[in-house]
Amino acid sequence: MTHTEVFLIALLIIFAVPWFVWRVFRTDYWAPLVVVQIIGGILLGPGVLGAVFPDYYAFVFRPEVIASLNGIAWWAVMMFVWVAGIELDIGQAWKHRRETGITAGLALGTPLLFGAVAALFILRTPGWIGAAGAHWQVVAGIGMACAVTALPILVLFMEKLAILREPIGQRILRYASLDDIAIWGVLALILVDWERIGRQAMFLLGFAVAAWLIRRLMARLDAPDRWAVGLVWLIACGFAGDWSGLHFMVGAFLSGAVLDAKWFGHEPMDRFRNIVLMTVMPVFFLSTGLRTQWDVGGAAVFAVAGVLLVASVAGKLAGVGLAGRILGWQRGEARLIGWLLQTKALIMIIFVNILLDKAIITNEAFTALLLMAVASTMLSIPMATPLLKRLGAAVGREA
Repeated sequence: MTHTEVFLIALLIIFAVPWFVWRVFRTDYWAPLVVVQIIGGILLGPGVLGAVFPDYYAFVFRPEVIASLNGIAWWAVMMFVWVAGIELDIGQAWKHRRETGITAGLALGTPLLFGAVAALFILRTPGWIGAAGAHWQVVAGIGMACAVTALPILVLFMEKLAILREPIGQRILRYASLDDIAIWGVLALILVDWERIGRQAMFLLGFAVAAWLIRRLMARLDAPDRWAVGLVWLIACGFAGDWSGLHFMVGAFLSGAVLDAKWFGHEPMDRFRNIVLMTVMPVFFLSTGLRTQWDVGGAAVFAVAGVLLVASVAGKLAGVGLAGRILGWQRGEARLIGWLLQTKALIMIIFVNILLDKAIITNEAFTALLLMAVASTMLSIPMATPLLKRLGAAVGREA
């Protein structure tokens, strides 16, 4: 078979299998399509499909096919992170700064602390620190992975629960938005390369000037031109971020964060995000699954994933619960918000992909974190739904 034919077979598997499982088995309550696609990527990776059917795996996912898929995956995740950056609403966070600051700070800081403590325990055994990783980078990276909330997936979940446009939904978006900024800030700190510190300083200074210019330009453009210019801006920032030694996804996020959602419109942004999720992000999930490995032993990877899941869930619930006590929330409100903020899936996977790219963590640590992210995300809807029904009027009020 030609390279094109094998590539199309790989695409057929990537798109058809997860959708078929999601649709036929009606997994939406426990595992929305995006979660099924992530799990599908793991099952299609070398640790499962490659171990059970090595010849078939080697035939379909040959190096040249993987190289082609990786190119699509890079572009997919750049667009997705760009949209996540645009969706940040700093103005609303500032308007409600006390409530947002307390909640977002505790919702991020507490699971980060729990995750870092878990990482210190895990790192007492070998196999988790990458070739270029320092001990503090791995501890900070795992801690932050336990604290992450995936803003785009949170939006999808709240749409499903019909609370996205309700006051409580908008509050939760503010908390997640502020935490998104912190996540990328911590990532930039972890990735500081002292050999490239000059390049990174140049990138940040140049980005500040370019962001001021692009904002002035975008305000003067018509809507169709904003999309074209915005994507060019995305590519340029991704290249500059990678050149500086940070990562192209750091540049992609920053390129979106300095743009205003009102320039694009919420409905067009929702459609664009959904198109990206449907058409190209499944390739990213597959490329993520191809990175999963179990060389330290499957039992050890699952055990570490379990420890991290406990740290993540307990830390998030404890942090939001403390915020609820400080701010005087209604009984059950903090638990609802805490469970919805458990949605880690995409942003956490993007985050740990970067750590893996930079050899800060090993494939085995990546696999454990990936399993934790999937489990955490799958808990959100089932745990939040009964709480939402009991809360009633609290959904319609501001904090």
